[in-house]
Amino acid sequence: MALRGVWQLQKLVVNFCDWGGSSRGIRAFMESHLPALKEKNPQLEVVTQLVRGQHPNLKGIYKNHNERVVCVRNLAPEDIMLQASRLRCSLGRKVVKLRTRHVTKRPSVQGTWTTELKM
Repeated sequence: MALRGVWQLQKLVVNFCDWGGSSRGIRAFMESHLPALKEKNPQLEVVTQLVRGQHPNLKGIYKNHNERVVCVRNLAPEDIMLQASRLRCSLGRKVVKLRTRHVTKRPSVQGTWTTELKM
């Protein structure tokens, strides 16, 4: 995704095995979908790495130095393309879990509302 006009995904690393059965989908993806992905995204550096004996994965490296790794074991080439586009469209920020459902800068002086309050 672009933040202020700058794409945040800097590098996409494709790790695969050349003989493993779980890498069958990613090998087909590299033949059919990867050249089109490279051509549509000239700002993106795409690197393929041969890692024998490991399950395939996609690693996204973002401009803010965060990394996101997605396992694509036994997935079809279309599903791998979907995961690659999700990596491209994300900002690379860490997921932050909110403590409460309601976030405000000025909490109520009267306290939080509950259903147990009677009038």
